[in-house]
Amino acid sequence: MGDGVMSAPNTRSRRVQSALAAVAGISWRLLLVVAVLVLVGHILGLVWVVVLPVVLALFVTTLLWPAAKFLRAHRWPPALAAATVVLAFLAVLIGAGAVIIVPVAAQVEEVADGVTGGIEAVREWLTGPPLNLGDDQVGSALDEGLSRLQEAAGDIVGIVLGGIGAIGSAIVAIALILILVFFYLKDGPRFIPWLAEQTGHRAAPHVAELGKQYYASLASFTVTQGIVGLLDAVVIGVGLLLVGVPLVLPLAVLTFLGAFVPIIGAFVAGAVAVLVALVSNGFTAALIVLALIVVVQQLEGNVFAPILQGKSLQLHAVVVILVVIAGGSLAGVTGAFLAVPIAALIAITWRYAREQLGNETTDAGAPQDAPTGKTEIEPPAEKVTGSSPAARRRTTRRPR
Repeated sequence: MGDGVMSAPNTRSRRVQSALAAVAGISWRLLLVVAVLVLVGHILGLVWVVVLPVVLALFVTTLLWPAAKFLRAHRWPPALAAATVVLAFLAVLIGAGAVIIVPVAAQVEEVADGVTGGIEAVREWLTGPPLNLGDDQVGSALDEGLSRLQEAAGDIVGIVLGGIGAIGSAIVAIALILILVFFYLKDGPRFIPWLAEQTGHRAAPHVAELGKQYYASLASFTVTQGIVGLLDAVVIGVGLLLVGVPLVLPLAVLTFLGAFVPIIGAFVAGAVAVLVALVSNGFTAALIVLALIVVVQQLEGNVFAPILQGKSLQLHAVVVILVVIAGGSLAGVTGAFLAVPIAALIAITWRYAREQLGNETTDAGAPQDAPTGKTEIEPPAEKVTGSSPAARRRTTRRPR
């Protein structure tokens, strides 16, 4: 009886010690992962000027690869197919610059003024009758929040659309991106096998598989967001034109660009369109534009994106919002744009590692006589069917 009473606290103590040891092991591993991520982030920050064109060229390559693949399938040399696709893409860029980018850049200040005026109108409505929120603490906090939103919206519009107008000053970066795209299209199919060979015999299959999954996810994200953004821009642009809202072209371009920053980008682009409509056309027009944007965003989230993209990214909406906010805080518009693809790649790595660990655990628990993987089996040696010297000479005779 006494032994049973004494063994119970000892058992609980051992369980507590085991749990603490497990928590400690997980904690130092997490600290190690965080330290590695911080170190990698610091190194990327030092070489970001070089890394950014490489990453942007990869995004462009995912859009152009189907055309290059089509030409290669029709027996075009890889270099000729890549050069043809890149030159065609450059021609499209020049045409878009002449038709779209120059007029949009000329209207950037008008869009920013519309956003500022719209937020000011909202502030006056909230602080006046019948709400009268300007005299109490809630009204002060709301007024401060609207002031910050006004500054942020002006910065976003200025950075995004102003960056489009400043493309002429980034010719060197564009040329570098196009050169990288050419080599990606020309030698892309050989890159993953080459990279896998550099990692060693054991890691090569994993690197090759992860590389394929990375590229598939990145291509799905780029193509899907481009198509969805184009659909949103066309539908919302036509709606703004019918309502009579000015600055339709820059608002449509902002809508298209906002599609590449999931959820947050659509919210910002929609808010800008509503505020411009409020200032230029009044409260009723702003409500119509708001209803149009809500309908389009619902169609995008429930119809367009699921059909085109499926579950390739497999990221929850909350995760998307958090990573976009974190990316925007760390690296501005560029960080917000790259946040979701980076999060998707991290999720792919985590799922793949979990699957591999699960397979290893299953293999470790398998019976001794059960096959746990591919095994190379040497072909059986040729049997000697005769014991005479002539038979032995026939089996050992060298071919002439």
